[in-house]
Amino acid sequence: MRDLTILGIETSCDETAAAVVRGPQNAAVLSNVIRSQIDEHTEFGGVVPEIAARAHIEVLDRIVGEAMHEAGCTWDDIDAVAATAGPGLIGGVIVGLMTAKAIAMAADKPLIAVNHLEGHALTARLTDDLPFPFLLLLVSGGHSQFLLVRGVGDYERLGTTIDDAIGEAFDKTAKLLGLPYPGGPAVEKMAKLGDVTRFRLPRPLLDRPGLDMSFAGLKTALRTQAKKLEPVDEQTVADLCAAFQRAVSDVLTVRTKSALDLFCERFPDVPPTIVVAGGVAANQEIRAALTQAADEAGARFVAPPMKLCTDNAAMIAWAGIEHMRLGPVDDRNVSPRPRWPLDARNSGVLGSGKKGAKV
Repeated sequence: MRDLTILGIETSCDETAAAVVRGPQNAAVLSNVIRSQIDEHTEFGGVVPEIAARAHIEVLDRIVGEAMHEAGCTWDDIDAVAATAGPGLIGGVIVGLMTAKAIAMAADKPLIAVNHLEGHALTARLTDDLPFPFLLLLVSGGHSQFLLVRGVGDYERLGTTIDDAIGEAFDKTAKLLGLPYPGGPAVEKMAKLGDVTRFRLPRPLLDRPGLDMSFAGLKTALRTQAKKLEPVDEQTVADLCAAFQRAVSDVLTVRTKSALDLFCERFPDVPPTIVVAGGVAANQEIRAALTQAADEAGARFVAPPMKLCTDNAAMIAWAGIEHMRLGPVDDRNVSPRPRWPLDARNSGVLGSGKKGAKV
């Protein structure tokens, strides 16, 4: 199969992104433009959906133009347009998907509607040429899941959070302690200054079998400690951040080892690989803990570069390439989906008629 060049668009939350990616034989990210909305949401301590959607509308055309210019491409060079169709904040998803539809119609190109989570799941194949099957730990503001990735459009969820996602727990912890938005980097920065032994926070669900996780109780325990010591000084905030971050790392480490054991049972002849993706994968303590867990289990650890861990359009374009290599795809009549589980029957590209697709 010849290499394809695809424009990707991502607007599922608070990053407006466009990218041009070529592959699959000679995989290359020709451009990857991301415009963050942190400034718009900082005063609210979190993402406001209506503000996010308006911000996408204001800049998306320019971001697409920058991506095309940086890649040195004209519309004649583009084989298809791929866009996030869900899951995510519905206003933002609509903006990106409708823009992609308009471009596809005007340029007479196929449209590929991509599951945002599948973009994360397949990124390691762009960066590390990773074969199937492999394990995926997806840790972000909205999702914390262990997934078995058997192939394009073929996913099995092995475990998930039963309440807060890890990124959400970090953001709420930061807000509770008076730290700025976004909460993840703020908590990590303070944790480096803290005494990790001062507070002992719980490791929820570790006394139960399986791969499910829980972080709401951990957040509540931290709040209880903070209220006992009000008003908290800067050192106490740092110590609480360190304890919280270590508890999250411990939970992920234990569950990752269990997931790798399960993978080896399912695929005894396949060298195990654990891929970590999503914004929380940028946390250095968590990444180091998971690397050690993989080493102890004799598994390969793969984490995409930081810029491809957080939401971006290169992963959406690459997912489009992965689907087009399996056959023709054109989803111009697809509707946006605020919820779209990756392990659902129609988790792959909508309208393609392939396994994992809505037919």
